Amino acid sequence: MLDLKSAETQLLETFGFKAFRPGQDEIITAVLAGRDVLAVMPTGGGKSLCYQLPALLRDGLTVVVSPLIALMRNQVAQLQGYGIAAASLNSANERGETRAAFEELENGTLRILYLAPERLALAETRDRLARAGVGLLAIDEAHCVSQWGHDFRPEYMAIGEAAAALGDVQRIALTATADLATRNEILKKLFSRDPAIFVHGFDRPNLRLAMRPKANARRQIVEFIKGRSGESGIIYCASRKQTEDLAEFLNGKGFRALAYHAGMGAGDRSRNQDAFLQEDGLVMAATIAFGMGIDKPDVRFVMHANLPKSLEGYYQEIGRAGRDGLPADTLTLYGLDDMRLRRMQIEDSDASDDQKRIEKQRLNALIALCEAPRCRRQTLLAYFGEAVGPCGNCDLCIDGVEVMDATIPAQKALSAIVRTGERFGAEHLIAILRGEETDKVRQFNHDRLPTFGVGKEHGRQEWHSIFRQLYAAGIINFDIASYGRWTVTERGRGVLKGAMKVELRREAMSPAAKRPSTKTASAPAQTLSADDRRLFDALKSTRLRLAKEESVPAFVILADRSLLDMVLLKPENRDQMMMVHGVGQAKLEKYGEIFLSAIRQYRAEANLCGEA
Repeated sequence: MLDLKSAETQLLETFGFKAFRPGQDEIITAVLAGRDVLAVMPTGGGKSLCYQLPALLRDGLTVVVSPLIALMRNQVAQLQGYGIAAASLNSANERGETRAAFEELENGTLRILYLAPERLALAETRDRLARAGVGLLAIDEAHCVSQWGHDFRPEYMAIGEAAAALGDVQRIALTATADLATRNEILKKLFSRDPAIFVHGFDRPNLRLAMRPKANARRQIVEFIKGRSGESGIIYCASRKQTEDLAEFLNGKGFRALAYHAGMGAGDRSRNQDAFLQEDGLVMAATIAFGMGIDKPDVRFVMHANLPKSLEGYYQEIGRAGRDGLPADTLTLYGLDDMRLRRMQIEDSDASDDQKRIEKQRLNALIALCEAPRCRRQTLLAYFGEAVGPCGNCDLCIDGVEVMDATIPAQKALSAIVRTGERFGAEHLIAILRGEETDKVRQFNHDRLPTFGVGKEHGRQEWHSIFRQLYAAGIINFDIASYGRWTVTERGRGVLKGAMKVELRREAMSPAAKRPSTKTASAPAQTLSADDRRLFDALKSTRLRLAKEESVPAFVILADRSLLDMVLLKPENRDQMMMVHGVGQAKLEKYGEIFLSAIRQYRAEANLCGEA
């Protein structure tokens, strides 16, 4: 009989993991019991293991529907590294790969098969799978089925029909980003029976969260990454050109940086992605095209050079960092121009009015997170329906944030908006408030307004922050159709009449406000002693050599967490090597002696240095 004990044994012997991550055990138990399952787990929480491990314990083939070729290929390489018979069917396969996959499928030796939803929709594919005997259908990134989601893929709509054609096969749907509305749509479209539902929270406590208004964006980017030398990171950009310009700029500053976007040739994209997956210390300037397929566990920072599209998108993108559970940093830069652009993109889209309304609400939630007066993690998780205390690992918790009564500055801003007929954008309004006699101010005789010069005590950056916070609080709003003119909401009119008070963050109001800390999360390697750091670097060099020889990402050989464990344990034989995290039987046979040799060489060199 299959039970959790069998799963624990397989977990250690095959994957080299001593214990399940939170939530994995009950999900795997439900799958082994034959239940359909919907699992919502945080990015990096170990969702893949919830179907990979049962696939090894049960009869029949496990078919995994995955949205991205890169994700399939990386996961297949990892499984094969563990000695598991896995394959994928996708358009990037060479003919020999596809032929080998079909042969394994037909002779019954294949345990796990990855394919795209488009491939599953083909009658020929379904016939082959039906003959092979599918025991479990796993749907990865299941939120792609939701039209209300941020990653809607129409091809996912046919998965339920395919499951029925395969004999109403047992299924497990997995995602990290599904609010209640999205979960309900997943249930409706992917399941024919009521599944067991597991929602294991959205918190990633190892990620340090930070957001800052744009001042000098390039200088802010350099300041952020210069303290993270030797670490891998991603900088998300709003446009293809920005990725290329930023990569060129960073290379000129002495960083190793590459660009990635959907407009690049397939060969260039593949080379840059492979370099990022194999090498350490590389910064990828990318659009969100560099997304779900990136399963590199040791990304130590993710930065947004512009405001993300939504809170769900933000959560998923920062989730590329720290998938190994070790500390990682995030930073988002934002400005009013970003907010205006996002709203214009929503208005100009072909979405229905209902979808536009939802997207606006999601954007408003993201802006509220940017201008939050309390712990960012509390604000972020509250959006997903999760209540937590202050986290101690975000910029607002670390640096502190003070609020103050800002009713009078708010009334000044509102008066400027109203007295100019709610027809102008922030730059013009700020010029009026600061008493700046620009050509436009004189053209409209706005230098004669009672509000002209009443806000001289605040600089332009402070006024920009005040406008952002008033926007986040629902006191003022953009009119997209009129080039970003500001209007006053009903709530704002209450403030203007003195019926409501306004509290804003003190840093927005004071020129002498303290500068946000640039202290980084403790990168794992930075905590090592000088001697141990040398060993860690030697093990990474060995791993890189093996990865290049096998043409696989470095983490497919062993993850950083495994190398750090080797540094701590310094194993001297095979039995001790089996105690290292992530080293199962197959890894031990394939790489054990190679890494033991590297450790012995380090010891010999250390002894020579000691004798000298």
